[in-house]
Amino acid sequence: MKSAVETLSPTRAKLTVEVPFEELKPSLDAAYTKIAQQINVPGFRRGKVPPMVIDRQVGREAVLNEAVNEVLPQKYIEALQENSLEPLAQPEIEVTKFEDNETLEFTAEVDVKPEVELPDYEGIEAEVEDVTVTDDDVEEQAGALRERFATLNDVDRPAADGDFVTIDLKATQDGEVVEGAEVTGMSYKVGRGGMLDGLDETLAGMSAGEQQTFTSQLVGGDLVGQEVEVAVAVTAVQEQELPALDDDFAQLASEFDTVEELMADVRERLGRGKRLEQAAAARDAVLERLLEQVSIPLPESLVTEELNARRQSVEQQLAQAGTTMEAYLEEEGQTQDEFEADLDRRVRDAVAAQFILDEVAKKEELGVDQNELSQHLVRRAQQSGQDPQEFANHMFEHNHIPELVQEILRGKALATIVESAVVKDASGTVVDLKNLQPDGTIGEPEDESAEEPAAEAAEESAEESAAEEPAQA
Repeated sequence: MKSAVETLSPTRAKLTVEVPFEELKPSLDAAYTKIAQQINVPGFRRGKVPPMVIDRQVGREAVLNEAVNEVLPQKYIEALQENSLEPLAQPEIEVTKFEDNETLEFTAEVDVKPEVELPDYEGIEAEVEDVTVTDDDVEEQAGALRERFATLNDVDRPAADGDFVTIDLKATQDGEVVEGAEVTGMSYKVGRGGMLDGLDETLAGMSAGEQQTFTSQLVGGDLVGQEVEVAVAVTAVQEQELPALDDDFAQLASEFDTVEELMADVRERLGRGKRLEQAAAARDAVLERLLEQVSIPLPESLVTEELNARRQSVEQQLAQAGTTMEAYLEEEGQTQDEFEADLDRRVRDAVAAQFILDEVAKKEELGVDQNELSQHLVRRAQQSGQDPQEFANHMFEHNHIPELVQEILRGKALATIVESAVVKDASGTVVDLKNLQPDGTIGEPEDESAEEPAAEAAEESAEESAAEEPAQA
């Protein structure tokens, strides 16, 4: 077999392949055997029909076509390997010449991984915000803890923000009750929001035994976005009574004896959480600096596919949250065009990052062992809410293991880059980025898990920056 490659663009190549007829003979023999099993010829047992008889009964051309269909994928893969090409999509294959006992010629156009010239990624410098825990942060957390131990007392007055009301709710359109839009005896905190526009405003000032009607738009179901009439009846109004923030509460809500110890622990926990957030921000900042140092041509077909996948994922998440794209854009203060432009930028950055990390993994000669793959499978199963064994079986059955291995390698590559980086906060203090974990956290040296690779760091970084969705390479 001979092959030649023509570069159509930095991300697209055209292979021209010539296969001598002699190399088709194994596929030709297989074609005769297959057809012999499919036809009935008087005087011959099924599967024992000689080739000459098959040529008369079925035609030599049908046999040749069967042989070509079998050999094309094999020779295409051989040509890719021979020319060191990494395909990113299915090829467009065209047989340009084939006659009986003659050389088979075909072409294959395919999007390929671009060549990447790696910049120097040792000691990348980046900056992140300071870690600050304010008194307001501590009070907010303490307030949330107090709410967990709060009691509800019936009150004989109109409802106000912060009160809990028991309500019956029914939405109708043209006099008909909307399916799935009727509830009874639901507890709802006035002012919480996120259910129906106009509900909080209507409930404020209502007393037990009162009913009102208002107009709103449904945020889910078949009639999402359509106006309906909503009847709400209040059957009870309750006031939330928070426990005093004192030593007795500290002993009730925690392992501490005094409120001072409790509040100190709250502050420490907030600090740890913010430091973890800072580590994730540092990871993203380092990757962003790396992207700024290199220009990578991107296959538009891959970008388009990824854009469509992420856009669909965003729409599904919004639907599950009971809201619409219009409501989401309004809340974010974005127009549709701004959203699309931002998504396009993030997707391009994510795809470019994957190409870079793939090259880093090769340069560093990174590998993946069975234990790392098993841990990654478990993490992915937990993220998707599936049984780990069922998830693993599905990945193996559908040949997704190479994709998971690539995810792990990208995570290792990013961890390698980040751990050599110099990241400072706004005050000039160097951020500790050793032992980067998959979620962007920093493991403690004595923790054995700290030695595990950051298996999903690259994937998560790309996903978080593109509306919190999956990336693809």
